[in-house]
Amino acid sequence: MTQIIEKFSEISGRYDAAYVDLWGCMHNGIEAFPDAVAAMQDFRASGGLVVLVTNSPRPWDSVARQIDGFGVPEDAWDAIATSGDSARAAMYRGIVGEKVWFMGESPRDDDFFKPLKIIDDPVNIKKVPLEEAEGIVCCGPFDPLADLDVNRPEFLYAKQKGLKLLCANPDIVVDRGDVREWCAGALAALYTEMGGESLYFGKPHPPIYDLARRRLSALENAPADPRIIAIGDGIGTDILGGVQEDLDVLFISGGLAAKETKTEDQPDPDALNAYLSDQQMSATYTIGHLR
Repeated sequence: MTQIIEKFSEISGRYDAAYVDLWGCMHNGIEAFPDAVAAMQDFRASGGLVVLVTNSPRPWDSVARQIDGFGVPEDAWDAIATSGDSARAAMYRGIVGEKVWFMGESPRDDDFFKPLKIIDDPVNIKKVPLEEAEGIVCCGPFDPLADLDVNRPEFLYAKQKGLKLLCANPDIVVDRGDVREWCAGALAALYTEMGGESLYFGKPHPPIYDLARRRLSALENAPADPRIIAIGDGIGTDILGGVQEDLDVLFISGGLAAKETKTEDQPDPDALNAYLSDQQMSATYTIGHLR
């Protein structure tokens, strides 16, 4: 059974580092959560290290600029690991070919195709129409509010051609303020359901945790064998991923599962335990909102 806590500081002394989700934990897609920012600043002041581990399809420096605009300052984190960086590395190694059909919102997602200097002899990626493509790069829907079924004709054609879909963001949905939007993970799930092959690089899949560990170990004051806690509101991404990596996890119940867990300030214990049971998931700790 999960332990409900009031503040992160109750348990933070047990850990050297935290893998912290962004959307739903540190901000809502529009503005930062001041209490969450303060909690991470306090953790860092006490010697803790904060790696923001996000399923954003963007490069880490683009995410840094974005969250600074939301009000998440640089003194609230030490490093950033993005699904986008992990997926970009795979793309430039040629995992879906050289000619790709791109799904996403321009110009917002254009940074995905920025040169990646860490790859030796990268593939020369070209964005082409679907009819000419060797694979699909998916950063998200063309319209995040549209019914997913509008993509079925293109996906049927792509599946028949045997194209692989590189999913740059495994999240199914996010809440931008009070509006729920579809993410790339929903498209990848649809493509898989239709018989296509989808490739994932963000939470809960191993590549992003490998990237997070490398970003953590590169920090000047990182211990050799850090005690790490994973923090997030996505039960099938943040929490599942942390559990699969054999990490302690802190579930933020007031994010995507606020309704199911009856969370306003804190979750209803019975509703929380029923939700975790239904999801067949465990969480070391739970808190309504990161603070």
